[in-house]
Amino acid sequence: MKLTASLTSPYARKIRILLAEKHIPCDLIVDSPWETATSVPALNPLGKVPVLETDEGEAFFDSPVIAGFLEALDIPPRFIPQDGMPAVRVRQTEALADGILDATVLAYLETLRPAEARMQSSIDRQFDKIRRALGLLDSQLSGEFFHGDHISLADVAVGCALEYLDLRAASLNWREHYPRLKAFHASIGERDSFVSTRPPG
Repeated sequence: MKLTASLTSPYARKIRILLAEKHIPCDLIVDSPWETATSVPALNPLGKVPVLETDEGEAFFDSPVIAGFLEALDIPPRFIPQDGMPAVRVRQTEALADGILDATVLAYLETLRPAEARMQSSIDRQFDKIRRALGLLDSQLSGEFFHGDHISLADVAVGCALEYLDLRAASLNWREHYPRLKAFHASIGERDSFVSTRPPG
């Protein structure tokens, strides 16, 4: 298998962590859709990473879809429960974490605009979304993991979202306001899969 990904993409990092946790061999093809010579649109018409190509040549894109594919391989450990409602709850937490990522990306892109064209109101709106989502996540966390007594896709997604905030929205100082998330990150961030996939620099 081959995974096409940017080293700074938190969506791709989710998949890289799952591959590491499951010990699934996979070649990493580093490619950014922002580069002029990128090959990403040829793999995913939406021009986004990650994209996973199977040995048979089939391509899967969008991190929730790729995560579902990896679970369908039935290689332990499981990251999505097999039962209906527990799976839905894990997926909802993943969606909340991905929403934090979406808002962070939009806010970051706005900061890259020239000062005279930048809309602070747009940045503030995205930051408000992030704060609301972090508040809900912090209130829902009652143990070491979000759902059950072992790591799930929900935990991977939230861990990636928190570290992406450090990378692109450090001014939010999320650790000062969400003590449960701070403790959660301190633990999950020490896993080999998180350490080995941390963005450079």
